[in-house]
This record gives sequence, C-alpha cells and structure tokens, in this order.
Amino acid sequence: MYNSQLPTDGSDAPTDASPGSGMFSQRGERNGNERIRLLLKSFGLRTSLIRLKVIDALLTAAESERSLGVRGVHGYLLDLDIPLSFLSVREVLKRLCSEGVIILNPDKSYSLHPHAAAMLRGE
Repeated sequence: MYNSQLPTDGSDAPTDASPGSGMFSQRGERNGNERIRLLLKSFGLRTSLIRLKVIDALLTAAESERSLGVRGVHGYLLDLDIPLSFLSVREVLKRLCSEGVIILNPDKSYSLHPHAAAMLRGE
C-alpha cells in the first residue's frame, strides 16, 4: 500500500520524525485512524488506506461545514499526495454508502451517516 509518510528513496524510516511535523502529527493521525478503523469494523468492513482517507476527507469537510462530492474527495486525496483514480474514489464512496457508513445527499455530496458520526464522536 502507498504510504505518503515513507520516503521514496527505498529506506524505511520517515524523513522527518519530529513530533508535530507535517500536516498531521503522527500521534494525532494514528488516533484518528483508530477511531475510523473501529467504525469500519463495526460496519463489518475491512480497513484500507483509501477508506481511511475518504472518511477523513468527509470528517474534515464536515468540521469546516462544507460538503464534498466525488470530485471534492478525489481532489482532497490528490492534495495529500495520495494518487488514486477518480473511479477508485467513486467506488469506495458507493461501497461506504451501500453499507450505511455515509449517505448521498440530494445535492450529490456525501456526508457521514448520523449514526457513524455519533460513533466517531464516542457517543
């Protein structure tokens, strides 16, 4: 799997291991990922990088009171240097929607299902 945290020179160690560096601190990202992993598990889904990042994109959009469609989620992932095809993002969104993790809004944007959002908040 692709990991944007690893260097491209073949070494295994991150190039900058200082805490709080980059867009997320590693501890904060892992903590957030753990919540999303538990959410996916509760819906009977396996964890994958693309599912983690798609849900993270929807969470980020919700926090800033925006809505994202397929193109918005795809653009968000490209901004994070996660090279996934538009079709892959669309298929993941469709699967998460069919499993009830997210919902498709009338304006063709996606958001977390209220039950999933409550689970992520720890309610």
